[in-house]
Amino acid sequence: MRKIDIFDTTLRDGEQSAGINLNTAEKIEIAKQLERLGVTIIEAGFPASSPGDFEAVNRIAGTVKNSIVTGLARCVQKDIDTTWEALKVAEQPHIHVFLATSPIHMEYKLKKSPDEVVEQAVEAVKYAKKFFPLVQWSAEDGFRSDRDFLVRIITEVIAAGATTINVPDTVGYASPQEYGQLFTFLRENVRGADKVKFSAHCHDDLGMAVANSIAAIQHGADQVECTINGIGERAGNASLEEIGVAMHIRKDIYQVETGLNLKEIKRTSQLVSRLTGVVIQPNKAVVGKNAFAHESGIHQDGVLKHKETYEIISPELIGEEVVPLVLGKHSGRAAFRDRAITMGFDLSDDKLNKAFQEFKKLADRKKEITEEDLMTLLTEQQVSIEDVPLYELKSVQVSYGTENIPTATASVITPEGAVKTLAATGSGSVEAIFNTLEQLVNAKVNILDFRVKSVGKGRDALGEAVINLRYNGFTSTGRDAAQDVLEATAKAYLNAINRHLIQESIRAKQPTEV
Repeated sequence: MRKIDIFDTTLRDGEQSAGINLNTAEKIEIAKQLERLGVTIIEAGFPASSPGDFEAVNRIAGTVKNSIVTGLARCVQKDIDTTWEALKVAEQPHIHVFLATSPIHMEYKLKKSPDEVVEQAVEAVKYAKKFFPLVQWSAEDGFRSDRDFLVRIITEVIAAGATTINVPDTVGYASPQEYGQLFTFLRENVRGADKVKFSAHCHDDLGMAVANSIAAIQHGADQVECTINGIGERAGNASLEEIGVAMHIRKDIYQVETGLNLKEIKRTSQLVSRLTGVVIQPNKAVVGKNAFAHESGIHQDGVLKHKETYEIISPELIGEEVVPLVLGKHSGRAAFRDRAITMGFDLSDDKLNKAFQEFKKLADRKKEITEEDLMTLLTEQQVSIEDVPLYELKSVQVSYGTENIPTATASVITPEGAVKTLAATGSGSVEAIFNTLEQLVNAKVNILDFRVKSVGKGRDALGEAVINLRYNGFTSTGRDAAQDVLEATAKAYLNAINRHLIQESIRAKQPTEV
């Protein structure tokens, strides 16, 4: 069967979603999980865009071995130089350079003539080829570009050394028939088309990103670019899990294979959702919590008699398996370590000890420790930063009554090691906590988004709080979990502040020219 390469851009295009702000440790954790999932290429970021992105791409390139790691760059020499510095440690250095080719982009954004655009693209590919054996060139807004111009510029960049040609539907304007036909046209008219891979990159503005990507595959695309849970700018990108499972379930008509380890899909989806703070809609195909739920009596009757009456995908296919409970308050450290390794975590002894301590505390309070509880505890330790002094919540107490003014009192250990006890009131318990902790940063904090959800089921479930805030011109997202949602709220607020401190530390360490 024909092999389709899966190019995952969760860490680049996905992270450009409004409200998502991943730090380096979180990006590394996602990259390692994408490697376990079996994606062909991981687009780890845009190295020239910020010191944080540079560090993340560099660290991922040095960590991931079984997937190709790439970085995005404009068709500018400085971007290419920076990307090479970030990726030269990779097993197979790969660069993704792009330049807009549609009339509207060339005229209003680039302010360049078509001839100038061709010249810039060719020079960039030639320069990138001096360093990178694998050079992908993208025609930004390719679908809305003039077809004859696309043939011309793609022919030129192939001659210059490009190994992959990406023709994106940047604004999600295409229909499946049109997008598929574009790949047929390019394959038939571009000189050297047989020497390169063609790639599809679709956005979901009209809800057709997955359909368009599959149409491109049917018309000769060798690679599809997608994100976990379909996250991305505006309405998002094509959903990796939907494409991967569709290719498997309908192998009879598509006759292709992706090399994905489908049993890792559920875990990958949950990890990305937890670290980005982007909730998966319940009826999301493949990974939504209702994807395998049957409420209709007719459906339930059919499934009880034979699952395939209404289930074309088995939960086991994507790793949605019932894991027997093997850990409780009497479980030892060795069993806990073994379970962590089984779940795909690779924790240092210090982080494992901290996770075990939190597990023991939770086991004393909860009747059952679920897989979701363990995922939350282990993930928080895996992505924690140890070498930057941070704020730590020692205690929080809230006084609330329908006839009284809500008041919060918090004791916090500062990065300098001192203990501060603060108090403030608010119109509600959550606002009182926010007003109390705001005193730590000595600046006005704007809460952009705040939500709490349960982790697992039952009245004793963990509550996970996610907060997106802005202060001193910076936006930061924090999250944490606890059995008490008010404690989780306070921890999430401090986590957002700590993430800002971490980013400041990274910026201070990086050369100013990066």
